[in-house]
Amino acid sequence: MRRYLRIVVLCLACGFCSLLYAFSQLAAAPEEGAGGGGGKPQAAAASWLAGGGRGGAGGVGSAGPAAHPGRSDRYSLKVQPIQRMHLAVVACGERLEETITMLKSAIIFSIRPLQFHIFAEDQLHDSFKGILDSWSFLQTFNYSLYPITFPSENALEWKKLFKPCASQRLFLPLILKEVDSLLYVDTDILFLRPVDDIWSLLKKFNSTQIAAMAPEHEEPRIGWYNRFARHPYYGKTGVNSGVMLMNMTRMRRKYFKNDMTTVRLRWGDMLMPLLKKYKLNITWGDQDLLNIIFFHNPESLFVFPCQWNYRPDHCIYGSNCQEAEEEGIFILHGNRGVYHDDKQPAFRAIYEALRNCSFKDDNIRSLLKPLELELQKTVHTYCGKIYKIFIKQLTKSIQDRYDRPPKER
Repeated sequence: MRRYLRIVVLCLACGFCSLLYAFSQLAAAPEEGAGGGGGKPQAAAASWLAGGGRGGAGGVGSAGPAAHPGRSDRYSLKVQPIQRMHLAVVACGERLEETITMLKSAIIFSIRPLQFHIFAEDQLHDSFKGILDSWSFLQTFNYSLYPITFPSENALEWKKLFKPCASQRLFLPLILKEVDSLLYVDTDILFLRPVDDIWSLLKKFNSTQIAAMAPEHEEPRIGWYNRFARHPYYGKTGVNSGVMLMNMTRMRRKYFKNDMTTVRLRWGDMLMPLLKKYKLNITWGDQDLLNIIFFHNPESLFVFPCQWNYRPDHCIYGSNCQEAEEEGIFILHGNRGVYHDDKQPAFRAIYEALRNCSFKDDNIRSLLKPLELELQKTVHTYCGKIYKIFIKQLTKSIQDRYDRPPKER
């Protein structure tokens, strides 16, 4: 009996010592995911599959926290990082102010941290860097600046396609090789609700879908593609590429059906032959090429409603975006230059309100009343008659983000 008790006591003593050793190792181990300074993502260099050209990496900047804004439990062995949302834009010519206003709208409402990929002409880089670095106190975003780069063979042809630099977006999957998913937007986009919400649509992709866009028109009677296009296009009225959500990992892996060869081609191998075949028949440049691609691969496209890409065409001839009428506009797209002329004052009023808005909470909260007064002055236009859809979602976004206690991330 005594021998048995001695064995039990010895086992307990050994177990207690092992437990003490384990805790001492945990305490000494460095904490994973503890708070830290902003990371600086590296700007990827463009490596072209065809043409042999190579685009140099642009400058990089940082204006945000590390992936873990909160301090982790000291004894936690693994902390899941907060995934950044990747947003890309291409800016050339006189698009600096427009682009900055778009980025501001993304920052104001978004919840998760953002990673901006800004492709711009060299002369714009210093201006972008100066403005974005002045926002570093926000600690909610990082950014990378890239030069405009195309495959060396036919680079001039790509640059002149439609508007300057617009076709850069076609090469994003080949340049940003380390980025899995990306939201591309034109410079004339304004977010009226968090980027998080359109980013969540990636989870709704089925196994064959690689990208998401909205229809070019809701009403075929005023549709451009179904009346004038001289090339294939997606669906009944085509799609608009001003807001394009992409699973770029799938885009890089996929072999696409096409009408140039019986062999399926990868994204990078398809673009130049596609341009050569259709360059005399396309009007809207890279958007037309995307329509041709998804005409032949319709199973690869997720189509989201018009309220995610609301344009003047949705109201200048009368309201034709039912989803926006019901829930408000989620993303405003001021194409046709409507932010900068008097043709569609409702669009311009939203743009100027966000352009002039600061990042102070009180300033954002007080944005709505003067904006509504400005919109009431636009009721002589078709878009102005339905001005309430312009502020319906905006009101909700401000209330959710600034008038309520923040939710746990």
